[in-house]
Amino acid sequence: MSKRYFGTDGIRGKVGQFPITPDFMLKLGWAAGKVFAREGHSKILIGKDTRISGYMFESALEAGLSAAGVDVLLTGPMPTPAIAYLTRTFQANAGIVISASHNAFGDNGIKFFSTEGTKLPDALEHAIEAQMDLVMTTVDSASLGKVRRVPDAPGRYIEFCKSTVPLGFSLSGLKIVLDCANGATYHVAPEVLRELGAVVIEVASAPDGLNINEACGATAPQRLQKVVVAEKADLGIALDGDGDRLIMVDHLGEVIDGDEVLFIIVQRMHEREALSGGVVGTLMTNFGFERAMNEMSVPFIRADVGDRYVMAALAERDWILGGESSGHIVCRHLTSTGDGIISALQVLRAMRETGKSLHDLKCGMSKLPQVMINVKMPKRVDLRGVDAVQSAVKDTESQLGDSGRVLLRPSGTEPVVRVMIEGEDKCFIEKLCKELAEEVRNALEALVTQD
Repeated sequence: MSKRYFGTDGIRGKVGQFPITPDFMLKLGWAAGKVFAREGHSKILIGKDTRISGYMFESALEAGLSAAGVDVLLTGPMPTPAIAYLTRTFQANAGIVISASHNAFGDNGIKFFSTEGTKLPDALEHAIEAQMDLVMTTVDSASLGKVRRVPDAPGRYIEFCKSTVPLGFSLSGLKIVLDCANGATYHVAPEVLRELGAVVIEVASAPDGLNINEACGATAPQRLQKVVVAEKADLGIALDGDGDRLIMVDHLGEVIDGDEVLFIIVQRMHEREALSGGVVGTLMTNFGFERAMNEMSVPFIRADVGDRYVMAALAERDWILGGESSGHIVCRHLTSTGDGIISALQVLRAMRETGKSLHDLKCGMSKLPQVMINVKMPKRVDLRGVDAVQSAVKDTESQLGDSGRVLLRPSGTEPVVRVMIEGEDKCFIEKLCKELAEEVRNALEALVTQD
């Protein structure tokens, strides 16, 4: 059964446009509270990123939860993975994050975590949506939920992050440029690195409610690249607005994306004989990563795009490492969700243990050139059932042989299909991608004409 409000990563949209409105959040808080209170007394943790609308939605959710008789713990601005961790340690029935992740300040959204610090199962999301259809009521005054703040939330999370590296681990002698995207990590990420001994130069760590992800962070590392080179730093770390994505920059100013970050972590754990099982990537993971896993004889599978699907595939196989090119890296043996700070620490650990620079570590994997063209999709169709498209894909794959791959992926947010080809010769795959995109375009236009 499809869901009306919840997408693959919670509920997200433009502030002021349904469902990202105060009245909806009030009802959502009440509905969630009623669902979680069915088994008795409940408490729910609420955190947020630094965008200005977070205060408004925090108040609305708090009121709805209290009206349902649920106690509320408020952390203030905290990274999304910190809320997953704190939900577990406080043994809360659920955690709520008010964030639109890497989006601009005009967007916002809601993510839920279970008491285990994982994404909610579909059954609970369906139950919350069903509760939204009922008339909102308020429990007796004596049963209203109580609200309190958690003043030591940042300190708790900082200590947790430090606990994911060995006792005595030191970053002394390293100069690190840190881009916090003017987001939720601004007051915790610098402290983690400094307390471990690094010299930290902060970039985009002064949030004002409006500048989150603005030309900074994991989705825009250009400024970080310049600062790393200018400061002669050892490396740069870029997080996104809610702290669950990580992109890095080496001392030469070259960007290390999520595939390369994951490769470095996997390779070092493989060398330490600490890797359990295989690794999960996504449909967008670079083919070069897959070849690197094959060379190490490490099992590798691809999940659908989205950290929710990566986590599900890991849990199903009881594997511990997975991630996306965008920088969502899951170290399941350390925490229950993607965490930019913890992932960065695992890369820094690999640097310290091998004595190699970030640049040298990432050179262990050769990324293949990738070309992608977006083709407008006049109507939603299953391309697997379009013979002309499948024939064109097979022809392209035969030309590539074993030296690349083809991917057609309808966008989840735009009316387009993404036509992507990877291969060793960039000029050749550019030609193939243009030809395939044209075939797909013609096939889609023919379907519209038939209608």
